[in-house]
Amino acid sequence: MKIALAQLNYHVGNFEANTQKIVAAIHDAEKQGAELVVFSELCICGYPARDFLEFDDFIAQCTNALNEIAKHTTKVAALVGCPRKNPVKEGKDLFNSAFFLYEGEVKHMTDKTLLPTYDIFDEYRYFEPNKKFETFEYKGKKLAITICEDIWNVGNDNPLYTICPMDELIKQSPDIILNLSASPFSCVQHEERMKVIRANVERYKIPMVYVNQVGAQTELIFDGGSVVVNEQGEVSEQLNFFEEEIRVFESEVRSPKSEVNIGRLSSNTGLIYSALVLGIRDYFAKLGFKKAILGLSGGIDSTLVLCLAAEALGKENVMSLLLPSEFSSDHSLADAKQLCENLGTKYETVPIESNFQSFIQTLNPFFKDFPFNVAEENLQARVRGVLLMAFSNKFGYILLNTTNKSEAAVGYGTLYGDMCGGLAVLGDVYKTQVYEVCNYINRKGEIIPQNIITKPPSAELRPNQKDSDSLPEYDVLDKILFQYIEKRQGPKELVAMGFEKKLVDRILKMVNSNEWKRNQAPPILRVSPKAFGMGRRMNIEGKYLG
Repeated sequence: MKIALAQLNYHVGNFEANTQKIVAAIHDAEKQGAELVVFSELCICGYPARDFLEFDDFIAQCTNALNEIAKHTTKVAALVGCPRKNPVKEGKDLFNSAFFLYEGEVKHMTDKTLLPTYDIFDEYRYFEPNKKFETFEYKGKKLAITICEDIWNVGNDNPLYTICPMDELIKQSPDIILNLSASPFSCVQHEERMKVIRANVERYKIPMVYVNQVGAQTELIFDGGSVVVNEQGEVSEQLNFFEEEIRVFESEVRSPKSEVNIGRLSSNTGLIYSALVLGIRDYFAKLGFKKAILGLSGGIDSTLVLCLAAEALGKENVMSLLLPSEFSSDHSLADAKQLCENLGTKYETVPIESNFQSFIQTLNPFFKDFPFNVAEENLQARVRGVLLMAFSNKFGYILLNTTNKSEAAVGYGTLYGDMCGGLAVLGDVYKTQVYEVCNYINRKGEIIPQNIITKPPSAELRPNQKDSDSLPEYDVLDKILFQYIEKRQGPKELVAMGFEKKLVDRILKMVNSNEWKRNQAPPILRVSPKAFGMGRRMNIEGKYLG
């Protein structure tokens, strides 16, 4: 049987666009001789639809779109994801379902059994779990249809669940596993997926077709990477990462292809770069925005954001403001200008000293003889934020936030200043990773001036300031932050790893006491397994130091 993998980029709630895309893919696959087209989880409405699922009209539009798509399956079948109403009063109102469409109608339905409710997932908020397991026969093949998480409890070894859907379906001797997924990207997720896919194939001795969606939905980025694995656990087909693609394969082919494109984005750094570019591009495109602006300081973070934005939106659509104060070094200004020239992006220089001094004069009767401190430092950042937002309002730019994960973690940023913006591009990228991605950009030649990469990081808000005056060195800080945030290691475990207790206590106190700041930050593009935002829920006033 010839099966098409339809790895597409959907827009949540945009039923017209999603339907057109699905129908076009069906006809494309039909021309390529496919007999079945497999799409991704909840493709009709887009994933995750979140509280849109609570609107009856939203579900009605899902059903209308499903019926329209069915009309185009007269010659080729389609397996699509769509929510459906639970006909039973007891339980949740909806199922997360896969519909097998053929000859213009629904031939079979499969509901999702395992509903992830952890980290970024909240599916049990909306959906009732499936309790009925049936394969479906098509073209002489028994199909075991599963939805995303349903394959992640191999042999009932996952303590989150009490049932393994494939253990039930295998009793009916299926010939192949079909999995409709919406698996969000993290820098380690593809490796984890492949382990799970191979574990299923090894246990059940049948091939698997795994179709993942691509594209970004606010914070979440989906990398695609759809795959076909034969019964020996070998990859027969591998679709590209971060790209839409429709590919037809012959299900009877049992040996791996010699030129499977698996390693094109094999490094974590390359994956992070591509994910951030896609995250920016889709955020703007799906909101109808075209132009971005950012404050370019000559530092490493704003440098990386400019490079990513230019790649995502086109150099003609990105504007930088250089906003020097009396504390800005000449080399930072020169580096920023050189970067813009290298990229071919527009920039304007708007000195902030007169604005800053105007505020100081206004505040002098109240500040009196108090020494220069964080108040004056933050005031400079807020002047910059005001100017950037003025340009945003006047010329229709969306401001990109340049705060990295290390800074966001410890509160090294100014609310209503450098924390302004519509999208936090680097909020899930540690400072040490920022350097790695910048070096990745320069891998074929110098785009980023080398001085930006090699000079000590500084906010340049007071004379001779360096980040290390206020923070531990980033290579140490990031190791502690990674263990605390991603690995959920507490203070006692961190000390046992060899970190100094005084340093651990200081860093964890900064992380916990700055939760209020992060709650006011822009949405953060997620590239790690544990990002700030929807996947990490903490009390603002909470205290945890062991």
